[in-house]
Amino acid sequence: MADNEHDCGEIFPPLESLQNGAYVQSMQQYQDMYKKSVQDPEEFWSDIAKTFYWKSKPTGKFFDFNFDTRKGPIYIKWLEGAKTNICYNVLDRLIENGCGDKIAFYWEGNNLGDEGKITFKDLKDKVCQFANVLKKLDIKKGDRVAIYMPMIIELTIAMLACARLGVVHSIVFAGYSSGSLSDRILDAKCCAVITSDGVWRGDKLLNLKQIVDSALEICVSKGLHVKNCIVVRHLSPSDEHIFYGEGDAEEPLAKRPSRRLKITLNKRDSWWHELMTDMSSECDPEWMDAEDPLFMLYTSGSTGKPKGVLHTTGGYMLYSATTFKYVFDYHPEDVFWCTADVGWITGHTYVCYGPLANGATGIIFEGVPTYPDAGRFWAIVDKYKVNKFYTAPTAIRALMKFGDSHVKKYSRKSLKILGTVGEPINPEAWLWYHRVVGEEHCSIIDTFWQTETGGHVITPLPGATPTKPGSATFPFFGIVPAILSEEGKELEGPGEGYLVFKQPWPGIMRTVYGDHERFETTYFKKFPGYYTTGDGARRDSDGYIWITGRIDDMVNVSGHLLSTAEIESALVEHKTVAEAAVVSHPHPIKGECTYCFVTLNQGENFTADLVTELKSKVRTKIGPFAQPDFIQNAPGLPKTRSGKIMRRILRKIAVADRDIGDITTLADESVVDVLFKLRPEDA
Repeated sequence: MADNEHDCGEIFPPLESLQNGAYVQSMQQYQDMYKKSVQDPEEFWSDIAKTFYWKSKPTGKFFDFNFDTRKGPIYIKWLEGAKTNICYNVLDRLIENGCGDKIAFYWEGNNLGDEGKITFKDLKDKVCQFANVLKKLDIKKGDRVAIYMPMIIELTIAMLACARLGVVHSIVFAGYSSGSLSDRILDAKCCAVITSDGVWRGDKLLNLKQIVDSALEICVSKGLHVKNCIVVRHLSPSDEHIFYGEGDAEEPLAKRPSRRLKITLNKRDSWWHELMTDMSSECDPEWMDAEDPLFMLYTSGSTGKPKGVLHTTGGYMLYSATTFKYVFDYHPEDVFWCTADVGWITGHTYVCYGPLANGATGIIFEGVPTYPDAGRFWAIVDKYKVNKFYTAPTAIRALMKFGDSHVKKYSRKSLKILGTVGEPINPEAWLWYHRVVGEEHCSIIDTFWQTETGGHVITPLPGATPTKPGSATFPFFGIVPAILSEEGKELEGPGEGYLVFKQPWPGIMRTVYGDHERFETTYFKKFPGYYTTGDGARRDSDGYIWITGRIDDMVNVSGHLLSTAEIESALVEHKTVAEAAVVSHPHPIKGECTYCFVTLNQGENFTADLVTELKSKVRTKIGPFAQPDFIQNAPGLPKTRSGKIMRRILRKIAVADRDIGDITTLADESVVDVLFKLRPEDA
């Protein structure tokens, strides 16, 4: 594609106000540091490692890897044999350096006026108490624990307590269905689940405990008996909407308000606050090998089965801390706010581990950007005098449609850096973010990375990089990108193709939990010698990198990576559906949405009621965020003579583009015209 199809033609130089105090103040300085990071990674990262606490030094090589399946199994190792603990490094180390009384997190609840805060010292005390709870329940190093919680301080306490003991945490976004949650609990063979009673999300009341109960019953039916479920009492017991099934209400359920949640405790359940009573706030950390597992986080796979992306202790600690420091140019006085849920990798790295490792004051936000109105983000920025702000293009586009008044109602003078994450940002949204939200005095940092990368891999640096709206710009330290053709040839200069990386960095995933073969197949077999991201990219004539979107069968909906196979599987579970095919479709707010083609069983009718049922089926099976925007009747699907569905044709039909190219390989070419005629009017 031509450059002007992507960008607005403007280049925005770094702001002098940011350059003066920045860690990296020029492109020359960036290039010098970058060159060292890729040519001598051991020296570059060992200098950074010295700022952390290590119980012992590496016993093996500082850095070793194989990216080529033809040469043997894929492996990545950093600081092998060195002993440390990430919880100790993000709490104890900081407290010993005088950060004990500093605010670690402000908590902003869903409802106005619902707020809290916690210092580094108090956070460490709570983490140690909860670590002792886990020890009392005989949960130990190497065990897996699922966490299904809203954005409350107890979520970070739980994950850090796991890290302190060497327990591998598997956080599941508290918006997934019971079926999706059970899939993740079963795959990880979790011994415990940590959740809360429920949560208000905007004006919706969600019964998280009920979802967990249903998930654990599914687990029991498949042979896994989870021993413990720990429940935070987050909802007020005096709230008229809540009924705790412990004898504190005797009127028949039918007479209670329909929106009441019934929270019941089973034999495996315990209240968080009761377990924490009288627990010691002293708990020695478990000293972990740098390559010991820290956490797993499930991401949708192209086969439909979620894959547990496994990150290890030492490398992830270095990378999360370093990317946070340089990409947000963090300084000790800054207030940082990443709006992401900790159920996603962005929340792991840039709500919890990265900021805490730098001694940063962060914000945990429970609500949504449009509740109680579209000014909520900017009200919080004003309230806490936020300096560095990080959110998704989806949120920016959603707020743009409400106009500028909700933004201008609040002061944003404290802001210095505005970051974006989750998907490529379109130039219109980039410019609105820059001109309206930032009033042209903030640096816009468009970051590209993945669950698998652990942290930013392509990103501007605010004091150094001239930016182009819509481009993630240049690689971070230690990252060596290449763009490959379909045949695996490296493209030099301007070009478009597959985005790959040529060597590892400390934060890269080490495997897919329990399935190393899948790890190798997914990321390394298509182009031996390279890590394949699954994303396409374009390099322009100035060397800037533009992410063009997923190449495999994945859809990026509001920054949530969804497997088309997983959605298809949910659709075909409906008794009327014989076959389904799902493709991405452009969406003005979400970036992408799903467009579903369904072939019905003989004799079944395609109706509006059926469309509603199918959307509900996907919501229930996967989660509300996965609900399709479009469902089209497809009496037949465009297939090759060997039976392969030609999805590129379906993508063309979804956007009413009749320039579909060669269709001579189709078994039945007439199906294409039929599908064009049956397109929904609102698509």
